[in-house]
Amino acid sequence: MENEAATLYCPNENCQALNPLTHKFCQRCSTPLPKIYLWAVVDGLSVGSPGEILADRYLVINQSVVLDTKPGLLPQTPELDDVEVIRAYLRLIPYRLNVPQVYGVLPLTDGHSHQEILLLEQPPLLVDDIQQVYLCSKLITAWRDATSMRQLNWLWQLAHLWEPLLSEGVVSSLLDPDLLRVEGPLVRLLELRFDPETVPELTQLGEFWQQLLSETKPVIAEFVSVISHSLIQGEINSPEQLIAVLDRGLAELGRSQTPTIAIATKTDTGPSRQRNEDACYPPSGTLVSKPPQPTALAIVCDGIGGHEGGNVASNLAIETIQQQVQQLTKVPYDHIDPPMLLADLELAVAVANDKISQRNDGENRQGRQRMGTTLVMALPVAHEMYITHVGDSRAYWITRHGCYQVTLDDDVASREVRLGYAVYREAVQQSASGSLVQALGMSPSTSLHPTSQRFILDEDAVFLLTSDGLSDFDRVEESWETEILPILASEVNLATVADRLVEIANTKNGHDNVTIALVHYQLQYWEPEISVKAVIPDSASVKTADLASRGAGGTVLGSPNQKTQVIPESKPAKTPQLPLQFLVPLILVVAAGSLGYFVMKLRSPSVSIPLLSSPTQQPTPAATLETRSLANLATGWVIQTQREIPLRNNQSLPSGTFLEVIETIPSTRTASGGSEVQLRLCSNKITPTANTNKPLVSYPAAATTPLPPEKTVLIDFSQLKRFGVSVLQSDAPSPCNTITAPPVSNSPGSSSTESNTR
Repeated sequence: MENEAATLYCPNENCQALNPLTHKFCQRCSTPLPKIYLWAVVDGLSVGSPGEILADRYLVINQSVVLDTKPGLLPQTPELDDVEVIRAYLRLIPYRLNVPQVYGVLPLTDGHSHQEILLLEQPPLLVDDIQQVYLCSKLITAWRDATSMRQLNWLWQLAHLWEPLLSEGVVSSLLDPDLLRVEGPLVRLLELRFDPETVPELTQLGEFWQQLLSETKPVIAEFVSVISHSLIQGEINSPEQLIAVLDRGLAELGRSQTPTIAIATKTDTGPSRQRNEDACYPPSGTLVSKPPQPTALAIVCDGIGGHEGGNVASNLAIETIQQQVQQLTKVPYDHIDPPMLLADLELAVAVANDKISQRNDGENRQGRQRMGTTLVMALPVAHEMYITHVGDSRAYWITRHGCYQVTLDDDVASREVRLGYAVYREAVQQSASGSLVQALGMSPSTSLHPTSQRFILDEDAVFLLTSDGLSDFDRVEESWETEILPILASEVNLATVADRLVEIANTKNGHDNVTIALVHYQLQYWEPEISVKAVIPDSASVKTADLASRGAGGTVLGSPNQKTQVIPESKPAKTPQLPLQFLVPLILVVAAGSLGYFVMKLRSPSVSIPLLSSPTQQPTPAATLETRSLANLATGWVIQTQREIPLRNNQSLPSGTFLEVIETIPSTRTASGGSEVQLRLCSNKITPTANTNKPLVSYPAAATTPLPPEKTVLIDFSQLKRFGVSVLQSDAPSPCNTITAPPVSNSPGSSSTESNTR
């Protein structure tokens, strides 16, 4: 129970009036009064007595929850040089739907001792009408009442979190039932726990999931049982393999889910601008429904570059991407591979980027004179929503449980947090924090890093796409409950809400153009009568399939750690081919026979290939060879390009180029915060590859020069995935000699040019 005598300070710095906690607006200036509840990381202890005010600011709600009574003031931030655990939270900001973010620290002084308690924002809490605060249910508690679709959705989210949390040393958080909470369709972590010296493995995840079997819905009980057993036995030994199996199960359940989608758009010049540089699809004022329309696509673009610049770029992006996506969605859903579709959406963005960039080059636009645009788009397909974005136009996911920002701005502040350098609330106070680090049209697509995500939808939802004309100053967070939530109760229509949101943007912000798109996803779901069956492919087939698809058109999941691949029957996997000059005829015959048998197995997704390391089988020399792919790239390996890869300074790596991996380096040069690979050229010999699939994007011929042999290059890891490379297996004769490459500095560069602040 909150302290009735406590007061909430108005966040308006020109007001700062005291208000009762029950008020939603300041009684003096009518400014919205945000209630910021925080989770205090106190390791099972109590932060204080309920009703107590700590540090003259934080009202204790219960042993681990406090309320910030002065939301207009910056919280005290931790010293990052001394607190490694905080960096784990920061670097996991791309997963903030599931992982809480750092708000600040609560300083406590007891006599001569001083300590700081970490405060996490947006904990999974429920606040009722009388302001009682409760923790959301544990996953193991809510499990029995969830539909089979939601149960698999929760497991799917845990599978996607395994690799990123493992990389930060906190994967044991996914095995703690007390930390795993659920808020409607979302799995939410209360906090992170550092891993013990013995790092948890997927075997323990299988043991944890086995505890859920007694309450698992009958239609998927056998499916979950097989997955759990396979994890424990090591038959599923990678997150990629696990996600691939779960994807198949969700696709089966998705056939029992019938969606209806409606889209409304609105764009407005605003009160302070002379022209509108924004654009949207469908055109402003349009209402689209699926069915009867075959495709539902929403796009919002916010142009950069002034007259004859921003408006040209935003409209060119809309036109280009709409045409590209129209081709993608002609494929029946049963033949769509989710990771491939995500990658193709990124490639569609690359096409639009290059068209704008080429126009800039043709008009000799340089620096801030270059025209560009942000982009955010939503594509609902069956039981999934695909979101792709570049820049600071945002996507929000609104359910009956809350409003969630699902995109992370491509600006300086977000980049600092992603790299673990600053807490977000501190980063946004720095100069130029809102400057974009990337936007469409500012440079060739080789340096563009669009973010693609997909979400499983198991209940009605509204997705809001918006330019910063509305999202600035937290207007969405202020108004979603009163303006957007009624859509889900059928109390208001989309067009009316779109008009109202534009009005809010113009009256409460008014500094920019405003463009929004509302995507209302409604579903009917019934539990299927036929049980879902689990087919467990081995990890080698999943990784080979993943690698082969990249060569077929750069199809790779855009979000980090989401590298799944289900092989359609019409596109069998292709195994990297070695140059003939390195194989003697006898080896060619043996290798071709073995390769043919393996590819034949991969052609049928219903065939489960036994693990080479099966304990009931005596391993052969071939079975002990290491399976290599981009997923586990290591020093000393050799890769071969499958497409020409453009580089900086008008140079390129031709198709068929062999390169030796020198090292993998965490990137500080890209907004994505991924990694870069230092490579040494071994050969520029072009070797034809058996790749007959036409890529979505045909990059124009450029005046590029192949690099000389033995030169080292530093390439962003996402570029290797986008353009496709083959990884030579450990038993293959290497075309690279053992010449040691000179060191290459991995200090931050200037390749990610910051766009003008809008």
